[in-house]
Amino acid sequence: MALTDPIADMLTRIRNAVRNSAPRVDCRNSKVCKGIAHVMKDEGYIADYAVIDDGRQGILRVDLRYSSRGEATIHSLQRNSKPGRRVYAKVSDLPRPLAGLGIVIVSTPVGVLSDRQARKQHVGGELLCTVE
Repeated sequence: MALTDPIADMLTRIRNAVRNSAPRVDCRNSKVCKGIAHVMKDEGYIADYAVIDDGRQGILRVDLRYSSRGEATIHSLQRNSKPGRRVYAKVSDLPRPLAGLGIVIVSTPVGVLSDRQARKQHVGGELLCTVE
């Protein structure tokens, strides 16, 4: 079975795992998905991630993060750019979700970055997803 949008698949798996209060979720591995997981870890939305070799493409295991009261750190996870409609933004037009409390993950020529890192490095790119 061919997967047309691995980023949307990863975000949906994370969204479903957070809704079920699962401790971890397994996704398909790709460079972009690994970059998204790295940004989410750096920004504190997930606890950790690891790439597990399965002899094929690999599995990206994401350990989710919850507060001491059991509340998830991820409240909303939305895909901005889709295969049928790509969304690009210059560095001056990067959105600030929740007035800076959320992040937008951006695919830039430098790599996959959060909106804060993209502003700091003064690069724009494709808006992959919004995490709040």
